Amino acid sequence: MGRLQSQARSLAASVMADDNKSSEVLFEYIPMGAYVKVCAVDAKTGTEVSIVGDARASQNELRHTALKKLEFVMSKKQK
Repeated sequence: MGRLQSQARSLAASVMADDNKSSEVLFEYIPMGAYVKVCAVDAKTGTEVSIVGDARASQNELRHTALKKLEFVMSKKQK
C-alpha cells in the first residue's frame, strides 16, 4: 500500500491575492521517493513553475515555496 501512496498525485487549488485582484492557483504534488515535486500553475495566465522539496516538509510549507516562486516569475514577466 505504501508504494501506491508514494506514486499518487494530488491536486489542490488556492486563491492568490494580487493587488485587490485574485486568481486561482493550481498545485500538483508528485511524490518522488524522499522528495516531492510541486507544480504551481496560475489559472488565468497559464504560467507554471515547479519546485522540489523534502517529502517530510508540510504541504503548507511546500505550497508557500511554490507560490513565492510563481509570484517571482510572474513579476518578472510583467517587466
